[in-house]
Amino acid sequence: MSYINSFIKSAFCFGIALALFTSCQNYKEQRQGNTSTSGMTTLMCDNSFENIMQQEIDVYEYVYPDASIIPYYISESAAIDSLINMKTRLAVISRELTKEETEYLKANKRNPRTQKIAVDAIALIVNPENTIEILSKSEISDILSGTVTRWDQIEPSKMGNINVVFDEAGSSTVKYMKDSLLCGKDFGSNVYAQGSNKAVFDAVKASKNTIGVIGVSWISTDMKVVSHTIEEKAKISASSDTTNLDFNRDVKVLKVRRDDSIEAYKPYQYYIYTGQYPLYRSIYMVCASVAGTTSHGFFSFVTGFQGQKLIQMTGVLPATMQPRMVQIN
Repeated sequence: MSYINSFIKSAFCFGIALALFTSCQNYKEQRQGNTSTSGMTTLMCDNSFENIMQQEIDVYEYVYPDASIIPYYISESAAIDSLINMKTRLAVISRELTKEETEYLKANKRNPRTQKIAVDAIALIVNPENTIEILSKSEISDILSGTVTRWDQIEPSKMGNINVVFDEAGSSTVKYMKDSLLCGKDFGSNVYAQGSNKAVFDAVKASKNTIGVIGVSWISTDMKVVSHTIEEKAKISASSDTTNLDFNRDVKVLKVRRDDSIEAYKPYQYYIYTGQYPLYRSIYMVCASVAGTTSHGFFSFVTGFQGQKLIQMTGVLPATMQPRMVQIN
């Protein structure tokens, strides 16, 4: 699927869904009965972070059963447009609002509050039969630009052409890789948008020549809570213990090294924290609503202890690290 077709399809579907919701509900957050723990609000979230925010929503609605968060997992640009055009009061994106965007919202009686909620890593996944284990940043750049098109240009290999797959054409993952590794230049003809994160997994599992580019929360598994109910997750997220994370074993997660480093690292939380894993970006939550509303209540939940613990459980590095106490006998 080409980037253009993928983007048009996702934008069209999002437009229809949002129009139906706003026209049918005539949504006004300040209506009677809307508080920080009850009522209804929308959330526009970059689809790269769906796996993170859906867990936040599930637990928040479990803890506060009178509250309802209606998420739209869309491209980052569409999420920002929805916030600027007053179609939502909550957005989760990979950058802070610009000065112009903030001033526009303030001029329209919205006082946006932005807070970093996590640091996400960009993971590179391949088929388990792929023999490659490590890529450097420059090798990744050459693959994305189309300068390197075959696996035997990386190391001796019998594999053929390299294909690279992303989720959505307008996602923050695409923007990050283009801006940080290609300095804004176009991708090569070997780079494709699959339309969803699940489709990235499917493409990698179907072909040993394919590299998938995906947020680390999509490959991380909490070995303690993966099979737990929402009720159990709520209890775990409210506790002060730590979690034990590993990666999805249906795919191979590549190590990545900086060009000036011999050592290569996988996107584990510790290496994200130290900066040794080089592909990472911040996640921000923007709330353009006043205190005492459902939007502000959910914002406070995500940025508070329980919400940050949930983020930690996804394999992403929370903005507020939960300390671990170890007793030594």
